[in-house]
Amino acid sequence: MSMIAAFYGGKSILITGATGFLGKVLIEKLCRTSPDLKVIYILVRPKAGHTLQQRVSQIINSKLFEKVREVCPNVHEKIRAISADLNQNDFAISKEDMQELLSCTNIIFHCAATVRFDDHLRHAVQLNVTATQQLLFMASQMPKLEAFIHISTAFSNCNLKHIDEVIYPCSVEPKKIIDSMEWWDDAIVDEIAPKLMGDWPNTYTYTKALGEMVVQQESGNLNIAIIRPSIVGATWQEPFPGWVDNLNGPNGMIVAAGRGFLRAIRASPLAVADLIPVDTVINLTLAVGWYTAVHRPKSTLIYHCTSGNLNPCNWGKMGCQVLSTFEKIPFEKAFRRPHADFTANTITVHYRNAVSHRAPAMIYDIYLWLTGRKPRMTKLMNRLLRTISMLEYFINRSWEWSTYNTEMLMSELSPEDQRIFNFDVRQLNWLEYIENYVLGVKKYLLKEDMAGIPEAKQHLRRLQNIYYLFNTVFFLIAWRLLIARSQIARNVWFFIVSFCYKFLSYFRASSTLKA
Repeated sequence: MSMIAAFYGGKSILITGATGFLGKVLIEKLCRTSPDLKVIYILVRPKAGHTLQQRVSQIINSKLFEKVREVCPNVHEKIRAISADLNQNDFAISKEDMQELLSCTNIIFHCAATVRFDDHLRHAVQLNVTATQQLLFMASQMPKLEAFIHISTAFSNCNLKHIDEVIYPCSVEPKKIIDSMEWWDDAIVDEIAPKLMGDWPNTYTYTKALGEMVVQQESGNLNIAIIRPSIVGATWQEPFPGWVDNLNGPNGMIVAAGRGFLRAIRASPLAVADLIPVDTVINLTLAVGWYTAVHRPKSTLIYHCTSGNLNPCNWGKMGCQVLSTFEKIPFEKAFRRPHADFTANTITVHYRNAVSHRAPAMIYDIYLWLTGRKPRMTKLMNRLLRTISMLEYFINRSWEWSTYNTEMLMSELSPEDQRIFNFDVRQLNWLEYIENYVLGVKKYLLKEDMAGIPEAKQHLRRLQNIYYLFNTVFFLIAWRLLIARSQIARNVWFFIVSFCYKFLSYFRASSTLKA
């Protein structure tokens, strides 16, 4: 019998960020392993043209919830959507809904955040810092609350090389920054942001560090834990391998490489690619929720959910596996076959410079415009180049995260819980995982039919032949122009032709003598 699954039975659970990648997988796992839970409250921002129930139905009717619909046919009744906006005071929750949340909630999983690296500092502070502060204030008024679990990031302290399971202070108190955002105009925020962030690379990592400080300062008597996942990728095992639903992080890079747009990235091949499957993060999250509520640690425990220290995989190895998978299962509508180069300092799946990227994109957009379709390729290419630029900081460095609390928690679980809520990354086979990852991107994200793989391979072969033919013609034309202008080039050309002719003559004569 699973202690963790039994613990969540009959519980009322509040989840923020439930419509995001982590949130969806968290809801799925909860409903599948604890179908007798009482209710899951999810905060959903109103969206034009969609009711709250329609947005919930869209999530529940997706492929991700296929197994849940079998185990828990009344899953619709378990999920209660509450209209909320984390950008507003008190989240713009109605009095009736707020009263229900305050009086009934047993567990809070705070997953909501802006994950955009280039987000404006004001918006990042509002979602990652101020909203956390407001949620903690709500939690302090919940008499039945047993645990508050805050999802941060392992890169909240990426300005350090070695990171322990502790909260590191920022140079400016988060309360001062929250107050300042109320009266600073955008021009002042833009000017002062680099000075505030210091050696943090972007607003995301900086505000997540501030959010942790807020959790520490505003925790009061609450039972709180913080989870720091690294780069969150597709599912490893549950509910099935390779599920993914967004273009964030590695997913967009896999799509771009598979389609042939991404040809190289500046990365260190020996740098650890600290990727962590999303279902591993969720299993740890649910185990932490149980442990925090039942054992009530005296202080706020931080759990690193990373792979580099226990089962490292570097970018070079990962790039090789991605490319070998493309050979077996190419993407449809690919424009060029991706390839890899490996040197001492650079790996990669080649991407051409910005000009050579944008030129084909602009030509393709002209073609779309002429055929009556909406031009989109230049916009996508600009987004891709921007994303690659922002990721370069993380794919050229390695970090060391201590995992004492995570390993302690693993030892506290029963064998049954270790099986059902597995977060032991030492069991992860990277080659198998990456292949399933690429398959998942193709199948679940791009919605490509797996039966179309033979046709996609033929398409890629045609493109490769065209590519070789174009390069050959280009080389011959360039060389012919050079010969016309240079006596030295003509002499080299005649020498090569003469040498080839003599070699062929010698080979033919040798073959005749042997016969």
